[in-house]
Amino acid sequence: MAYYVECTLGDPKEEIDVRFTDTGRVTISVGTQSNGQGHETAYAQVFGDKLGIDPHLIDIKQGDTADKNTGGGTGGSRSLQMIGNACVAASDAVIERGRELMAHMFDAALDDIRFDAGFFELSGTNRRLSVLDLAADVAKADKENWPQTLQRGLDLSASYTKPASTFPNGCHICEVELDPQTGVVRVDRYSVVDDFGVVINPMLVEGQVQGGVVQGIGQALGEDVVYDETAQLLSGSFMDYAMPKAGDMPNIDFSYNEIPCKTNPLGLKGCGEAGTIGACPSTMIAIMDALQPLGVTQLDMPATPYAVWQAIEKAKAVAQQVA
Repeated sequence: MAYYVECTLGDPKEEIDVRFTDTGRVTISVGTQSNGQGHETAYAQVFGDKLGIDPHLIDIKQGDTADKNTGGGTGGSRSLQMIGNACVAASDAVIERGRELMAHMFDAALDDIRFDAGFFELSGTNRRLSVLDLAADVAKADKENWPQTLQRGLDLSASYTKPASTFPNGCHICEVELDPQTGVVRVDRYSVVDDFGVVINPMLVEGQVQGGVVQGIGQALGEDVVYDETAQLLSGSFMDYAMPKAGDMPNIDFSYNEIPCKTNPLGLKGCGEAGTIGACPSTMIAIMDALQPLGVTQLDMPATPYAVWQAIEKAKAVAQQVA
């Protein structure tokens, strides 16, 4: 068993650009880059939920320096924590800008415009526009004499600066079976309970934890960069590098407790490295627990069959010398 506590890091500020297109869609440009986590799904979900926009109508442009020249990148469990909260700031700004636009278009007082359940409404009338409908009407309007602050319509930029790191944490329990004759280790069962704060998309989180656990188990059991005496890389392809395979992995029992973080609007803590952080120590602790009765007191990663067998044989030799 291993219990981890992670301190999330990275650039403490992120800015996003929001553009409403003439095709009835929204484009959000961000400075992070997903490499399989599904960031674009979560970003669209956060922005769309606040404004009543179908996430399928939101396009996320990631890491394109031709379109967005600032960004702290992806790492340190920061992406959703930073961009997600920037989406909250942007959606709040869209609501305020939308109220101003509707007040101007209908010659109404700002206090008479309210936003509720995805619609801007003019009090005392049946005038009611969704965010996308308002954006379309503004795009078609003659804005020559409009105030400068309203010329861009609902297009805007918004940023988020985090006041402090967050601390995702969790417990990993690994059960292994070890053959002392061959040194082969098999992971029989694996359970994880995490605290990531508020979970925006449970499926994405579970997938990321599963991938991290597999990566951690792979590092503990087989992955190794090997050079010969002339510094020639010997494990330079997947023919030689022990990448973990699905058949090597058990079913991963994953659950989480939502304890909201109090230092950001969404209550997020992050989950990027969680699987890997807990998997390496829990797997090695389980292996050492199995080896302890055999007299093994030290074993470095990776615990390959040969390394485990050598450790067992060395412990036998020491025991015979003592006897």
